[in-house]
Amino acid sequence: MNIVLTKVKKITYIKENEIMEEYSMLIRFNVKNFLSFDRREDGKTEEFSMISGKVRNKKEHIYDDGKMKLLKFAAIYGANAAGKSNLVKAMDFMRHTVIKGLPDGHTERYCKIEPSNQDEASYFELEILLNNKYYAYGFEVILSQSKFIAEWLIELNADNSEKVIFQRDIMTGKYELGKDLRHKGLYEKIDVYASDVSDDTSVLFLNLMNQNKKNLYNEFDDAAIIRDVFLWIKEQFDINYPDQPISDYSYLAKAKDVQEVCRVISAFGTGITDFKMVDVPVEKVLGELPQKLQKRIISDIEQKQAEMRGNEKISEIALVMRSNTNFFIITLSEEDGIKCQTIEFSHGEKDVLFQLSEESDGTVRVLDLLEILLAGEGKTYVIDELDRCLHPSLTYKFVETFLQVAEERNIQLIVTTHESRLLDFELLRRDEIWFVNKNKLGKSDVYSLEEYNARFDQKIDKAYLEGRYGGVPIFSTVFPVKEE
Repeated sequence: MNIVLTKVKKITYIKENEIMEEYSMLIRFNVKNFLSFDRREDGKTEEFSMISGKVRNKKEHIYDDGKMKLLKFAAIYGANAAGKSNLVKAMDFMRHTVIKGLPDGHTERYCKIEPSNQDEASYFELEILLNNKYYAYGFEVILSQSKFIAEWLIELNADNSEKVIFQRDIMTGKYELGKDLRHKGLYEKIDVYASDVSDDTSVLFLNLMNQNKKNLYNEFDDAAIIRDVFLWIKEQFDINYPDQPISDYSYLAKAKDVQEVCRVISAFGTGITDFKMVDVPVEKVLGELPQKLQKRIISDIEQKQAEMRGNEKISEIALVMRSNTNFFIITLSEEDGIKCQTIEFSHGEKDVLFQLSEESDGTVRVLDLLEILLAGEGKTYVIDELDRCLHPSLTYKFVETFLQVAEERNIQLIVTTHESRLLDFELLRRDEIWFVNKNKLGKSDVYSLEEYNARFDQKIDKAYLEGRYGGVPIFSTVFPVKEE
């Protein structure tokens, strides 16, 4: 869960033997009337897609299930203020709204290029691969009025046909439940929930159906997709900003092969040669936190202890707390009880240990990113400004390593960046490169390099910096130039 009382990023729960057996991936994201994204000239939404193009090389970068080919990596380029971060914010806005409701300040986030947009609907939709099937989930909302007007969850078939799971026309109070939800027993229960909020403009049905509905999904497998889509958005759609920690370092706590972890860390030039789990008194850690946060953590610990006593399959649970300067792992086990640890690092001299706060910004950034390589199974990561605090060669090395790891892993990485060294056909496919450009009116457009007829022998980084594909700043004279 996200903690906003301090700089703690999140607390996560780690259970043994959690394995994603089936692929789950982002297919497309669509947005309209949000920040700098208005609508296209044809009235359609701005679309970012992970569907592969016609490129034939580097097939190992692709997930192919025989029906659809999906990219595992995408780099998004653009000038400062072009809208790259706004695309990330749009994804994050949708995620937050599904999980927690409309965020603070949402009434002002419509696209202000056109004054009429204030009373127009904003559109958000995700298409995802989940449980070997394809789904589209989305909603429309008038942000200035805090009013949802439509919501849908649709199964997409390979023949372009669609199967409704549920859909709502909230303004008219009409809703439809799909055939999979209509059998006896299940329909009666879901129909009650749907009818209760049929014309409620303040709530999303996907959120409602994931509030204390565990018994429903345990009893009816046909309804489980409503839970699974929600959990994918909540747990597998991992969105990160440059001013926040990416990782909680749980990958270190769970590492079975310490030498392998050290080898990966060393390969990125951090100077770290070893790390050690160091015991820290729980009382000391909690004592440094605000009292309100202390109570929440203690409550979580007590709750998890009760869950562990009632479930023989769970032998250990860990709470990972990560701040900008340090992190702590509180482990609950039947054998050892409650134990709190942090991780310290050595740089050659094993008897000299350094805390996270003593490492350089670049090293901390690398340590954050390693979660993606070592423990990111089943996730779609979105990282704004991947190259923050990283040397260009290190950014290149990380992307190169990710692409190698992703060949055999269920994982996706989408990044915004200015690092032109990545614009290399030796590294990336043409369809893995995207641009965001803002016109004179302030409207952002999203497009792929696939739309251009770029030769594979072309110096793509040079062409980009020259402005051939847009997405670069246009400068004017800063100071008056004196005439001779």
